[in-house]
Amino acid sequence: MTQKKSTILIIEDEKPIRKVLSFALESADYKVVECEGGREGMRLAMSVKPELVVLDLGLPDMDGKEVITGLREWTKMPIIICSVRSNDAEVIAALGLGADDYITKPFNPDVLLARVHANLRKAAMQEAGEPELVNGDIRMDLVRHEVYVRGEKTAFTPKEYELLRYFLLNRGKMLTHKQILQDVWGNAHTESMQYLRVYVSQLREKIGSDEGAAGTIVTEPSIGYRMESASFS
Repeated sequence: MTQKKSTILIIEDEKPIRKVLSFALESADYKVVECEGGREGMRLAMSVKPELVVLDLGLPDMDGKEVITGLREWTKMPIIICSVRSNDAEVIAALGLGADDYITKPFNPDVLLARVHANLRKAAMQEAGEPELVNGDIRMDLVRHEVYVRGEKTAFTPKEYELLRYFLLNRGKMLTHKQILQDVWGNAHTESMQYLRVYVSQLREKIGSDEGAAGTIVTEPSIGYRMESASFS
């Protein structure tokens, strides 16, 4: 069963640097997707939906600043520039277009990892107001994409993870079948009731289903589901 990991997209045309970046990130347990061109990078960003992008500015097919502009048309995912360009004008321009951080080459891999973690933490806090979600015996680390149930690290498939995150973000609320399917799976699956029932059953097996306990997913007959909350605030 595949464990959900944060995915990092590397857009960098120099193969030796891509290797260093990939090795450092994979050693820190991130999933890495890489490419060497800006246009391919923007396509991958839309299809893979990474949690963060590491972007070079000097790409063979377009300037990296154009990539920033293209990504910011549809996503708020963190973008870290990793470039040999060190003059203030380039840094200011990249940050002004929407980049979140800027590292100059040559770089220290440990510093890069620290910046990646810090930006993922910031993005998680912007989404949920905190870097982790806690409800009863369930704790979800939104930065590392790890879930602990009663103190034990528990593996979830990527879709199970997304569904659990949705329930945790909306804990205490009654959610309709259509609302859950649309928000987690997309508009094409709003009638896939059996699909939803299967995944809810899988979540219940992993997180438990003690009646009335925080974290329990309760069926609202003919309507949808609600996750019991330790606090309704």
